[in-house]
Amino acid sequence: MTDDPTGSDDRPNEARTDDRTGEKLVELAKRRGYFFQSAGAYGGVGGFYTFGPQGAALKQNVEDAWRERFAVAEGNVEVDAPTIMPEPVFEASGHLDTFDDMLVECPDCGESHRADHVVEDETEYEDAEGLPIPEVEEIVAEYELVCPTCGAGLAGQAVEDFNLMFATNIGPGDAQPGYLRPETAQGIFVEFPRLKEYARNQLPFGVTQIGRAYRNEISPRRSIIRTREFTQAELELFIDPETDEPDLASVTDVDLTLYPASEQERDDGDLVETTVGAAVDDGTLQPWIAYYLGVAREWYASLGVDMERFRFRQHLAGERSHYASDCWDAEAELDGNWIELAGFSDRGDYDLSKHDAHSEDRYSIFQPYDEPRTVERTVVDPDMSYLGPEFGADADRVVEALETKAERDRAAFESAADTAAERSSGDDSEPRDGESVEIDLDGETHEIPVEKTGFAVEEQTESGEHLIPHVIEPSFGVDRLVYTVCHHAYREDEVDGEERTYLALDPEIAPTFVGVFPLQSDDALESEAREIASELRAAGLSVTYDDSGNIGRRYRRQDEVGTPFCVTVDFETIENDPATVTVRERDSTAQTRVAVADLPETLSALRAGDLAFDELEG
Repeated sequence: MTDDPTGSDDRPNEARTDDRTGEKLVELAKRRGYFFQSAGAYGGVGGFYTFGPQGAALKQNVEDAWRERFAVAEGNVEVDAPTIMPEPVFEASGHLDTFDDMLVECPDCGESHRADHVVEDETEYEDAEGLPIPEVEEIVAEYELVCPTCGAGLAGQAVEDFNLMFATNIGPGDAQPGYLRPETAQGIFVEFPRLKEYARNQLPFGVTQIGRAYRNEISPRRSIIRTREFTQAELELFIDPETDEPDLASVTDVDLTLYPASEQERDDGDLVETTVGAAVDDGTLQPWIAYYLGVAREWYASLGVDMERFRFRQHLAGERSHYASDCWDAEAELDGNWIELAGFSDRGDYDLSKHDAHSEDRYSIFQPYDEPRTVERTVVDPDMSYLGPEFGADADRVVEALETKAERDRAAFESAADTAAERSSGDDSEPRDGESVEIDLDGETHEIPVEKTGFAVEEQTESGEHLIPHVIEPSFGVDRLVYTVCHHAYREDEVDGEERTYLALDPEIAPTFVGVFPLQSDDALESEAREIASELRAAGLSVTYDDSGNIGRRYRRQDEVGTPFCVTVDFETIENDPATVTVRERDSTAQTRVAVADLPETLSALRAGDLAFDELEG
């Protein structure tokens, strides 16, 4: 190993963090181009952030890493759907009716706040989001909670549901109402009839998407942790729940830290340390969710998330989304608070069933039997000479309603038929009560005489059945992960008697991988340094060139943005044969000399993890 070209030892004391890391990180992020509030020249607006050059590069690296693990490695495909969709999509999905947060408005200053956040911030309640509104109102009154903005009392103020979707219009004039998507998932579900064809109607298959989503948060806060526009990376895995099981072999022994609902509900509840295999065996996790928790745990660790500050928490019954039968969140601890990074949900057949019922397309997959089966099926063959005059243009809709009812409620037809059969064969009087079948048309109930429906039960030979698949969904928040990776990588230490701040980012996701410097202002050194920087870029590495200020300050700048390695061109580089440069490692500040000819290969190996810095010979 060689000394720093400045002549200093440049070795750090032990790195440290503190409970104010979040505040310091936000300041660093603004100063070094990671992220900052948007439209600052116009006063800014809450919940919208711009990723600067460093942040955009880090975010892209995180997205690429997610794509590689959850799309490519899993054999899934990727789509890119619009961020605006028409209103009927969200009527079918249930978002218009259920996608709400609890809002309370201050009677003095008029500011709106999430009532559950006010409760959680000022009381011992940790999961107020899952509580019913009347109970939240009682807690606000009991604890005499006040407005976070002006301090006015909130007791007695109504807590109301507030739909989080951004509304818009599609087209001019009498425009079609639409919404900015609150999740990327609906863009996948809506297109399922076409996507299943691409998958050759074979289950299971997975579809991924990385893109923007929008939620009109009542009180966005904590920088990019809770915003109104954010990026999601979602996987929708379509399965046959009766036959499809994950291969757990690759994750069986992965360690998990779980916080099940049963532990959360106990006064002395605690985290459960287990493995994927053990959690499946004892019934804590269903197999598909267990599989993805194992994959995600290893993936988060590879990005630099601190596993000592990481857990999976199961949703309580009252906080689960309307579509989920079970859900676990990946959570990371930041400054003493746990934040959600991802959700792993069993959505059942909720989404596809809803779109199947509301749209004009079929959201099922035909599954062939091993051998043909003879089954009883209900059929209707309505008397159109009766339905036509009776219902006019709606006659075809009545036929569809009868077909649906026969399939779902065979007993109603059989009961009506039995009642009709009790009449004598010669009785041609009008049908009596109980001899008709009720259908609903635009909210109005109509009675159709069973004898006019053509109802029958027939034996049919079938080669398969139409199945509406179930959905397993791992859904990741990209912005929150970027913040967490930076927060967990934040370090402070002392180097050569000076305070140093650095981000210990993993080399594979660091926005800049290597900084190239001339030791000092000199034409020959600068020319050589620029040429080396160009060669490293050609090798596919992210490079920054810096010749401003003394070498120590340049090191500190790169340390602070998380650049793993720095290359310094000095007079030995241009005077010796073979030419060598000094390579400095960020975390330890250790240095060694590497031949210029070997530099692209050496740095590429360091980035891929195929070579450790301490394996280099000085």
